[in-house]
Formats: sequence, structure tokens, C-alpha cells
Amino acid sequence: MNQETVATRDFMLLLSPTPRGARLARLLAAEQLRSWGILSDAATHVIAELAANAATHGRVPGRNFQLTLNVVGDTLRVEVTDTRRERLPEAQHPCAEEESGRGLLIVEALADRWGVSSDVVPRKTVWAEITVPVGA
Repeated sequence: MNQETVATRDFMLLLSPTPRGARLARLLAAEQLRSWGILSDAATHVIAELAANAATHGRVPGRNFQLTLNVVGDTLRVEVTDTRRERLPEAQHPCAEEESGRGLLIVEALADRWGVSSDVVPRKTVWAEITVPVGA
């Protein structure tokens, strides 16, 4: 019986829903991807946007958000879980003068797919999948 082996990699962090937590998510995830041989600016931007959204829109004092990275073959799945299930994300189209509101447009442009999954109340998970070069 001939079975093809597909490499899988997993990484998970719990972070405070603050600007510092979002920054740490981006930095630690970028380092983890580098250690896996994945050099992807698109992935780093998607992680940064999803973490910033969790810290900004998913914030509940005293409750962390979770960042999960999962690589199967050449697909990286980024998941950010927060505890504001009632606040579902939607891509906005802000006016040119607006200083924010473009995060999910960036995710939409850089990811192959993205979406939202309901979890056990009160959680939701915003996820994105990106094709990445198979590394070392």
C-alpha cells in the first residue's frame, strides 16, 4: 500500500486582546513561519490584520484571543478566535479619508479563502487560508 506523507505543522498562542497582544501575535507567528521555512509577506500581513481585529473588535476584558497556525502540504490556515461571537466581521469599503476599516479587504486580497466559523458560545473564529511555498 503506497501512502503519500503530507507534512503538517501546528502552532497555537493565547494573547491579550490589546495592541501589544496583536503585535506579539504578528512577531511570534512570523518567527514560527520562518522556523518552518515559510517566508511569506502575505501570511504575515493576514496574521497581523486578523490579530488586530481580534484585539480591536473582539476585545472582552479578561478574555484572551487565540492564534492558531496550521500547515498541511502547501496550505497555511490562520485562525484567530475571540469571545465576541455577536460581532461578526464584514469587509468594509471605507471612504478614502477614513484611516481604518481596510483590514478584511487586505485579508481578502492576500488570502486564497477566508471566513468565519461559529464556535462554542461566546466564541467565533475568523480564518484565512494561504498557499505558501513548501519549505525546508
